This record gives sequence, structure tokens and C-alpha cells, in this order.
Amino acid sequence: MPRILILGGTGEARALAAALTDMPGIDLVSSLAGRVANPILPPGEVRSGGFGGADGLTRWIREQAIDAIVDATHPFAAQITTNAVLAADRCGTPLVVLRRPEWQAPVNAQWNLVSDTAAAAELLPSVGTRAFLTIGRQGVDAFAGMATMWFLVRAIDPPEGKMPPRAELTLARGPFTVAGETSLMRQRRIDVLVTKNSGGEQTAAKLEAAERLDIPVVVIERPPLPAGVSTVDDVSGAAAWVAAIT
Repeated sequence: MPRILILGGTGEARALAAALTDMPGIDLVSSLAGRVANPILPPGEVRSGGFGGADGLTRWIREQAIDAIVDATHPFAAQITTNAVLAADRCGTPLVVLRRPEWQAPVNAQWNLVSDTAAAAELLPSVGTRAFLTIGRQGVDAFAGMATMWFLVRAIDPPEGKMPPRAELTLARGPFTVAGETSLMRQRRIDVLVTKNSGGEQTAAKLEAAERLDIPVVVIERPPLPAGVSTVDDVSGAAAWVAAIT
């Protein structure tokens, strides 16, 4: 019975686990990084916590006799993807990366593309004064020294590191609605939105709300995938890939 590892933590990973549990003859394990306090668990066997880098993941793959890997981690989880590609190559284990498509800027949207959180922080004062920061809990400290701006910071769990001195923190998990996002931005007098280009439907409503309110958006672009890695962009494609190699 082939043993499949899903590197998860996303909605796509949970949906893929549900799809694969319905496929006969597959032994499935999902791995979560353990960074969210109360994660939504996928069906089937679940392990939580890091592997100890590429070396630790290599050992684990061999010890667990993993036959194939689907990396369905967050598009910005660059380190685990790098480690997974390296470990899979060492073990001769087939691997595919499941990445939801990026968001695309509407024709009249005011998008400002930047490479990382540091670049976003550098650009931000020239774009607005009251920012809606929706980059998750990692990287918020890049904005900690910005004393002249006000921030509404939204994350699932409290951010790591320092917060900006003038900030309101709200803890929430998507999906969000356009009506709700529009109301929130109006109430907090938001004049710039900061987001990672995560893609997907769970948090896309903020982009439509910003467009409706004519609010500019600072968009942090995704880190590049390792060269030569195989990819699929949806759950059905990942399930078909697993079916084809098992």
C-alpha cells in the first residue's frame, strides 16, 4: 500500500486529504508545521511540528517509507518547500507542489507590487497613513518602527515579534465577505491595504472591498519555487497526480 505524505496547513491540503482518504489502497499522513494554535485538522493520520530541516525530513521520509509527497503548504512557506524538494531528491521520492493560482489585479485596481515585507514597509508611507495589514502573524515586526502610521493588524494567532506602536490587533480566520471587509475598512478609515499574494477564495474579499473603496493595495509577491519542480494548481490535479503514480 503506497504511503503518501501531504505537507499541509492549507485548505487545499485538507481537501486533498479528504479526497485521498476516499481512494482505496492509499496510506496517507498529513504533516502540519504546528505554528497555528488551533488548526483545522485534515482527515486521517496527522503529525505536527517541524522535521529539523532538509536532513530531518530526509530521515523521516526514509524511516516512514514514504512513496510520494504532495507539498500543499502555504505559497509563502518557502523554506519547507525548499527542504521538501531537497529531501525528495535525496530519497528518490516523487514530489509535486500544489499551489493555488495567484490573485490577478483588476484592470482599474491600484496595486503596488513589492518583493518582501521589508520592501512593503519602505513603500507604505508614500501610499497611505492607515494600513490594513493582512500578512499573517509572521513579518509584522518589519513594520514595528513605523511610529507615524496607524495599523489594523489581522491574523489567526497573535503576531510573532514586535507590533507597530500605533496598532489594533484583530484575530480572525477566513473566509471573509466583501460586505464585511468593506464595512471594516470604512469603520477603521483604512486608506491602504497590505497583503501577500496568497491566492485562493478564503481571503480574496478584501481585494474587492479595496477596489470598491478606491483603496490602493501593497501586494507582496510570492517567493519563487525551486527550479524544475513539478506543480499542479488545484486539488483535483494533485489527486490525479497521486493516482497516476500509485
